[in-house]
Amino acid sequence: MISKAMEELAVRLAKVGNAHKKGDFPQVQKSARSMIAISDQIGMVTLARVAGAVNELAQSGDYVALAACVSRLVRIGENSLLAIWDHQGASL
Repeated sequence: MISKAMEELAVRLAKVGNAHKKGDFPQVQKSARSMIAISDQIGMVTLARVAGAVNELAQSGDYVALAACVSRLVRIGENSLLAIWDHQGASL
């Protein structure tokens, strides 16, 4: 279950980044909301909180703050995914 959730988070993280680059703010919101749900299920509280901020900022029209928050989400998401994948690899 954790592996599937991690894969889904990686996909959603890429979607948020790509949608933001294209200016597709409804897709940013949709992907961020799904990241919140997945992150909450597996206990990644910080990732869920930052995804929530991205969702809110995509609605607000504060594009400078959104860009900063999307960058933070990508950084935290990538670091979290790498840490869990490294840990899983060490456990095998």
